[in-house]
Amino acid sequence: MKKYLIEHEWSIIEEGFDPNNHEVSESVFSIGNGHMGQRANFEETYTGASLQGSYMAGVYYPDKTRVGWWKNGYPEYFAKVLNSTNWIGLKIVIDGEELDLYQTKVSEFVRELNMKEGYLQRTFKAELQDGKQLKVQATRFVSIVDKEVGALKYEITPLNFNGTLTTTSYLDGDIKNEDANYDEKFWDPVNTWIKDNRMSVTLKTKKLDFHFCSTVETQIFSNGTKLELTGTAKEAIKYASLVYDVPLTEGESITIYKYAANVTNRDYDTDQLETVSSTVLDLAVSKGFDQLKQEQAKGWANKWLDSDIVIEGDVAAQQGIRFNIFQLNQTYTGEDERLNIGPKGFTGEKYGGSTYWDTEAYCLPFYLATADQKIARNLLVYRHNHLEKAKENARKLGFEKGALYPMVTMNGEECHNEWEITFEEIHRNGAIAYAIYNYVNYTGDKSYLGEYGIEVLAEISRFWEERVNYVPAKDVYMILGVTGPNEYDNNIDNNWYTNRIASWTLEYTIEVLDYLKKSDSVLYQKWIDKLELKDEEVNQWKDIIKKMYYPIDDERNVFLQQDNFLNKELIPVAELDKKHLPLNQNWSWDRILRSCFIKQADVLQGLYFLNHEFDLDTIKRNFDFYEPMTVHESSLSPCVHSILACQLGYKDKAYEMYLRTARLDLDNYNNDTEDGCHTTSMAGTWMSVVQGFGGMKIKDNRLYLNPFIPGEWQSFSFKVVFRGARLLVQVDQEKVTIINETTTSVDLSVYNNQTQLDGKATVEIAL
Repeated sequence: MKKYLIEHEWSIIEEGFDPNNHEVSESVFSIGNGHMGQRANFEETYTGASLQGSYMAGVYYPDKTRVGWWKNGYPEYFAKVLNSTNWIGLKIVIDGEELDLYQTKVSEFVRELNMKEGYLQRTFKAELQDGKQLKVQATRFVSIVDKEVGALKYEITPLNFNGTLTTTSYLDGDIKNEDANYDEKFWDPVNTWIKDNRMSVTLKTKKLDFHFCSTVETQIFSNGTKLELTGTAKEAIKYASLVYDVPLTEGESITIYKYAANVTNRDYDTDQLETVSSTVLDLAVSKGFDQLKQEQAKGWANKWLDSDIVIEGDVAAQQGIRFNIFQLNQTYTGEDERLNIGPKGFTGEKYGGSTYWDTEAYCLPFYLATADQKIARNLLVYRHNHLEKAKENARKLGFEKGALYPMVTMNGEECHNEWEITFEEIHRNGAIAYAIYNYVNYTGDKSYLGEYGIEVLAEISRFWEERVNYVPAKDVYMILGVTGPNEYDNNIDNNWYTNRIASWTLEYTIEVLDYLKKSDSVLYQKWIDKLELKDEEVNQWKDIIKKMYYPIDDERNVFLQQDNFLNKELIPVAELDKKHLPLNQNWSWDRILRSCFIKQADVLQGLYFLNHEFDLDTIKRNFDFYEPMTVHESSLSPCVHSILACQLGYKDKAYEMYLRTARLDLDNYNNDTEDGCHTTSMAGTWMSVVQGFGGMKIKDNRLYLNPFIPGEWQSFSFKVVFRGARLLVQVDQEKVTIINETTTSVDLSVYNNQTQLDGKATVEIAL
């Protein structure tokens, strides 16, 4: 862990330039708007280590799978969100010498991500080899208001010389993904044109026929006056540029503006892309940089109105939670039901940018409580739309019925090719089922069950029905050969979490069938007929529920992570020399698999999901047993531990785990942020505050709150939207204040004291 970023309530700030931190900063300072995103690459040339990244949501490529030994059932490709045309590029040459921050002497370097208003700004001074000094200020954003628009402002001021600036403004589509399996470039050229101060590059993918058009206009001002310049046009394959020569006068600023319109044929007819891109650009240019930036600030103010969390007295904690919320809002807006949430968002290429079970397990709660109900519903509809592909995935693995949702996907088809995950990490099916329960429990929208939910639940249940293994000698059902959420144990038998979430899915499916039968017999019969669901099959599910085997240690009275877990040498992480950590960067896989160490919550994941089924003593025994052996080398681990620690009253552990999840990328805990930020785990940070320190739960159509405040904080507050009401919950060291900001009353329980909070009403309760 290396801390180098300045702590600030509303900004991420880097002071001083260290090339060793640059790739981490490129991830942390990324910007996005749900439609597109951009890593914090420099506009000017940088020849040091860098991951150039510009990404368009939903545009992907089926990169050919690369494995050492092919196994039946392997996907033939790994879907990857594509690195697309670099629209921010500027080549800056001063009297023949190129500005390159890897080669040039740099001072007074400050990089700031302003999260309150949604822009990235960078200032520095540079001294060239011949002693010329200049000051640069660069500001850019992608619009949260006009989703296809990006804009940048690059200001250069010569400090001790007169001379000539030769600047090349370019669009570079001749790029590739750093994670391309065979070093292949995924884009083919379609068209390039340059006219006046505009240029455009249109590309298409070599497979799947995605088309992407980026059109840019460049403007140059001197001391606030627009220069009427004609640039020298240069074209190449997948590349366009305009070169301008501008006189420099000591102390006077030259400002370069670039406005970009980025559109794809996901949203428009392919033959209309260039026309649409130009029209979008016309609007952006007519507004100008300052108006676009003002609209950006207002757009982000609206985002923060519903989702902000305020922490007083702990700047590190405040910065951490706002950074996580900011990245979530940059990554997914919910406006497009075809999209989902990739583990790296728009910040990098690791994991291919695809959809994992992270969305259902960790992200859904954030959108349930901070956005319109339809946003969370769209996440569920996304999975329903992929149900047929999930059935195909099951058939590919040899199952005759049921659906197996993919571990990694872009279109519903499995595209992950590590056998211990692709074939064995089947607990992901349970997360899809749990998301349906979570959504209905939170919103009360039971119409979803009859419209979409029961079909998904029934097909997942059919998968579990076939996947279990009946053992006649013991009269039990087991699930063999799996990998649980803890990926530091592979190909194990009877992972407690997998067995429990499978059985629970069957239970919930039967519960939903019973509900539909009682509430709408016609709709119930429609589904029975469509699914060809017989009583015999439902009875089989009931038998599995009754006879599911769960590994338990009777001596400790804890659920065992899997069969034979106690055969391992049980060592707490605290006894490991820190030189071994992180294990995945220092130990062989063989050594990891033989150890007791846990990558992420496994048994505890089940105790979090199904919290209502277990008493506090059961949670405590299992937490006390497993947490000391957990290395938290999955970004998804600390949040679950923080929430359970809050429930158990382990205040110090809860705070420790909160800081770890909140500042995972800011402090680069796992030494891997250069690959991109851990976007989906950021929702876990929100959960740590709202469900952990806020103690929020939903039971029997009532909102429960059980807040406590860490000693390091003076106060904290958060907002939740629940059943049409928006509540502001404020907690300080003495009391809890809950303000209903809407006219909708809400059933509420605080410290198990039930009340109805009327519209516009306020209630105060002693802490």
